[in-house]
Amino acid sequence: MAVGIVINEDEPKNMQRWFAEHDVRKDPTISKEILEFIALHNVRSVVMTDRIIGCPHEEGIDYPDGEKCPRCPFWAHRDRWSGEVLH
Repeated sequence: MAVGIVINEDEPKNMQRWFAEHDVRKDPTISKEILEFIALHNVRSVVMTDRIIGCPHEEGIDYPDGEKCPRCPFWAHRDRWSGEVLH
């Protein structure tokens, strides 16, 4: 799970990530930590997706730029936003 605090149209200024071997969306401890992170930054509005949008690994950090994530073959040929297979 990733939560970014956006002050303006630039990149997020504060980012926090949560990792787990299970579905973090159903973890009450992580949910509490996310709410605390949001409160810490005095967030006034929240925008979120209604689904998972890609693998949790970061291009250029966890694997080379321009390549597919070697740990997440499900996402290798899918659009991150729609989940549809790309041809």
